[in-house]
Amino acid sequence: MNKQLVWAAIGVFAFSASFGQQPADFPMKPEMTEIWDPEVPVVTPGETPMDAPSDAIILFDGKNLNAEWTNADGKEPGWKVADGCVTVVRGAGIIQTKRSFNDFQLHIEWRTPAEVVGESQGRGNSGIFLQSLYEVQVLDNYKNRTYRNGQAGSLYKQHAPLVNACKGPGVWQVYDIIYTAPRFNANGTYFTPPYVTVIQNGVLVQNHVALRGPTEYIGIPEYFVKPHGAMPIQLQDHGNPVSYRNIWIREL
Repeated sequence: MNKQLVWAAIGVFAFSASFGQQPADFPMKPEMTEIWDPEVPVVTPGETPMDAPSDAIILFDGKNLNAEWTNADGKEPGWKVADGCVTVVRGAGIIQTKRSFNDFQLHIEWRTPAEVVGESQGRGNSGIFLQSLYEVQVLDNYKNRTYRNGQAGSLYKQHAPLVNACKGPGVWQVYDIIYTAPRFNANGTYFTPPYVTVIQNGVLVQNHVALRGPTEYIGIPEYFVKPHGAMPIQLQDHGNPVSYRNIWIREL
C-alpha cells in the first residue's frame, strides 16, 4: 500500500476519532497502521546483562586506559590498572574519555574499598560526570548516612535516589545510566534539560529526572549554561581508592 495513502488514512482516522466517530465510508484495516520500513536494526545482546551488546563501545576492558582515556589536564592517566579494574590514585586527578558523547546508555561497575575509612562523604567517594558536567554520585552508603541528595545513586545536590540500593564495602556494584543530553535556546537557556535514568544493582533509583544545570558543590545549579554539544565522560578523583571495571557505552 502507498505510504502516503496510509498516513492520510491515519490522519483521517485520528481527526474523526477526536470527535468520537470513524468515517463510515472509510473503514480501517489492520495493515493500514502497520509500518514495515525501515526495518528495526539488529543488535546482539551480551550473554549476561553485564556483557556489552554488539553495538557498544568498550571504554575499559580491564587491561589499560591508553586507548580510550586521558587525564582531564591532557596528560596520561595516573590511575592504577590491575586485576581487571582501574583504581583512583589520590592526587592523580580526574580521568575522562578521549571521545565525546551526547545521548547514550552507559554501563559501569564500581567498588568502594573493603577497608572502611571515614564516614559520610569521606567514605568511598567518587563520581561519574555525564558530559563532564552532571554528576552521578559514587559513594559507600552501606550503613553510612549522609545528606540524601549526595548519597550513592543521587544526581549530586539535585535529586536524591528513590531508594538506597547499596551493597557492602568491597563488593562490586553496577550503574546502568540512560542519558539524554540538553538542547539549548539561543540565549543559553535549556530548550530541553538533561534527563537521567539510573538503575543501581538492578534497582531503579532515578526515573528520567530533569537536571536544573551542571553539578555544583556550593550553591544552586545554574539555569544559564554555556551551550555545549558532545562532551567526554569523566571519573572523579575524590581521594578515595574507588575502583571501576567493565565500562561500555551505546550511543543513542
